[in-house]
Amino acid sequence: MEHSVSIRELSVAYGSVKVLESLNLDIGSGEFIVLLGPSGCGKSTLLNCIAGLLEVTTGQIFISGKNVTWEEPKDRGIGMVFQSYALYPQMTVERNLSFGLRVSGMDRAEIEKRVARASEILQIEPLLKRKPAELSGGQRQRVAIGRALVRDVDVFLFDEPLSNLDAKLRSDLRVEIKRLHQRLKNTMIYVTHDQIEAMTLADRIAIMKNGIIQQLDTPHVVYNHPVNLFVAGFIGSPTMNFLKGNIDGAGEPSFGLDNIKVPLGTYKFEKATGKVADGILGVRPEHIAVGDDAKKMPFTLESEIEIVEPMGSDTVAWTKIAGQSVTFRCSSEIPLAPGQKVLLGFDPSRASLFDAVSGLRV
Repeated sequence: MEHSVSIRELSVAYGSVKVLESLNLDIGSGEFIVLLGPSGCGKSTLLNCIAGLLEVTTGQIFISGKNVTWEEPKDRGIGMVFQSYALYPQMTVERNLSFGLRVSGMDRAEIEKRVARASEILQIEPLLKRKPAELSGGQRQRVAIGRALVRDVDVFLFDEPLSNLDAKLRSDLRVEIKRLHQRLKNTMIYVTHDQIEAMTLADRIAIMKNGIIQQLDTPHVVYNHPVNLFVAGFIGSPTMNFLKGNIDGAGEPSFGLDNIKVPLGTYKFEKATGKVADGILGVRPEHIAVGDDAKKMPFTLESEIEIVEPMGSDTVAWTKIAGQSVTFRCSSEIPLAPGQKVLLGFDPSRASLFDAVSGLRV
């Protein structure tokens, strides 16, 4: 695959504080990459380095094969959409869209053509004569996206563009951004701390922690095959259940929880393993079956429900396994109540095993 953006050994430090450290990343042409992680993990710093808004300490950045490490932002062939709309309040939507092109001295006919195209794609033609104060938050963000779109560049950068919007608008604009990418097929790099945005938008997700990419893969792989405890705990809502115990990989492999043994015959180990003194079994709440469905699972046990949280289409409930708190999710049609005894079950082949010391997948 041809690389649209390549980052080589990129480091950013402020004095003794390292924000990014020897980071490498290749992004394919037309790919939608999401940089995901908690606040302070370095995702926005990386995006700003690509945009040319921050100087790098060491390393190189290539866009479309050209070394742009020390190029000005305007010369990098990128369009950027910020978290704040950053629109000029005194200008109409049309003039906001065309301002950068007019400053660059572009031909008026070409400017009108680009503004018309961006307006049509984003469905903001009726808003062109309005000023930002007359627009809703979602409309302003569309204009901000349009301002990047008129530049007609190969790479678009999004810095948490939906975080200022309410839940309904976020959902609607998420679909619009996905539709935009499918139509334009440009390379898009998108920063967020919202895992739903990451899972729904990305071709690949780069999950970051302390300036280091922990895992870079498709949403499916990141969700079902997390490489370490951090990734496993960060992806998924409700979060993955973590049960502390012992992994015995010798003979017939199993996971020990006090006097409970979970068979691991169907689990795919990363490599051959013997007895691991301290292990962690990760099971997603939605992978735990209840009642009759649980009877079909390789591992079952009876447990008492502590808390029930109706969520509309489904229900989230809390219980304990071997004295450790466990959450499970099931259909809202299954009646559940605190104090009720239920049969729970799961397939260990869908679970994740981690070394409790290193945090790495076993």
